[in-house]
Amino acid sequence: MTVTPADANLARDLVVEAAALAAGIRATGDLGTRAKTNVSDVVTEADLAAEALVVERLDRERPADGLLGEEGTSRDGTSGRRWVIDPVDGTYNFATGSDYWCSAIALAEGDDVLLGAVAHHASGTVLVGGPGLHTTRNGEPMAPIADAPLAGLGAATYAHPGFIGSGAGFDAWVRAAALPATIRMLGSGSMDLVGVATGRLGCWFQHSTPDWDWLPGTALVAGLGGAAERIDAHGLVWSVAGPRTAVREIGDALRGSVA
Repeated sequence: MTVTPADANLARDLVVEAAALAAGIRATGDLGTRAKTNVSDVVTEADLAAEALVVERLDRERPADGLLGEEGTSRDGTSGRRWVIDPVDGTYNFATGSDYWCSAIALAEGDDVLLGAVAHHASGTVLVGGPGLHTTRNGEPMAPIADAPLAGLGAATYAHPGFIGSGAGFDAWVRAAALPATIRMLGSGSMDLVGVATGRLGCWFQHSTPDWDWLPGTALVAGLGGAAERIDAHGLVWSVAGPRTAVREIGDALRGSVA
């Protein structure tokens, strides 16, 4: 199934509106922040309100499509398509005053992502693209992702404090993290993947990534000719995106096929 211009326009509008709503709520200073699974995994009233805004419009304009949202939305559709919603990605950053957060959405069919959109409110930037739709930034086509080896790139990743030193999975992460020119941990998967799309970051890898942190950004990377893979290694599913050579090298390191 192909995406239509109407799908792309809807995705763009949804993330722009969700991000603006979240930013407006933050500006009031009354976020109602509370922990979900741990002290750094938080939700705010802005997350909930932004997801509700997106769901309400999709209910109206795409009633046959399924929905999956980070903050609890779940609906089976009849069309075979599903919208995956992250109303505020980087909520810890958002709640503590950083502008490294965004609103993100993807449209998928089965396991295949068709379209992604990510809005960074602080810079007024929105990216839209997918495997069959060249990625744009504020409506302008972006340069393709050039192939490159990992050694010359900066890599964005994440390692929760509880994961550090915890066995084979952490050892795999260390092997991969030792290969790039530098490592960055910035706290928003979709923003990191926007960085890969724009060239501010070279590549990205992380384990146990939920669809709402993976699909929107990897659609953008795919729309620029980059690679995006999920790799099983040492009991974990790793999500890796970037230039094709770098993605292959990260995969080899995670599996343990390099020294």
